[in-house]
Amino acid sequence: MTTIADLATVREQLGREPMPFAGVAARCGAGCPIVVTQPAVTPAGQPFPTRYWLTCPGLVRAIGRVESDGGVAALERRLASDEPLREAFLKARARHPGPLGIGGTRAPVAVKCLHAHAAFALGAGDYAIGDEIVAMAGGVPDPCCMGPGA
Repeated sequence: MTTIADLATVREQLGREPMPFAGVAARCGAGCPIVVTQPAVTPAGQPFPTRYWLTCPGLVRAIGRVESDGGVAALERRLASDEPLREAFLKARARHPGPLGIGGTRAPVAVKCLHAHAAFALGAGDYAIGDEIVAMAGGVPDPCCMGPGA
């Protein structure tokens, strides 16, 4: 169940009013939202690019560093050459709700955004590729960057 406090925390995490979200899919150890689930479409009727949205600012920044260090291209290279990894990717894509793949891509095997893959792993579970991205980023910040005393 999403609370008024969750909405306020997500607003603070994002630094803006969030798109309406369906619920909190994952929380950190301090109980703060770190992943929210998004409706399939925006209030304007446009497809939302992903169903899981990473909100934890510390993790967003850390995954941004992995991306800027070439993380998207590195994962796409691995997917092109590692059949078991590609199969795990495709299984996760099939579990992702909505018409768009993880991160909003329509291509069968394309990464686009490591944040979306991490959010899917944290929010939906059972996604080793996303778990690996979270680990490469140093894990969920502990203590939470939004929790008491942060």
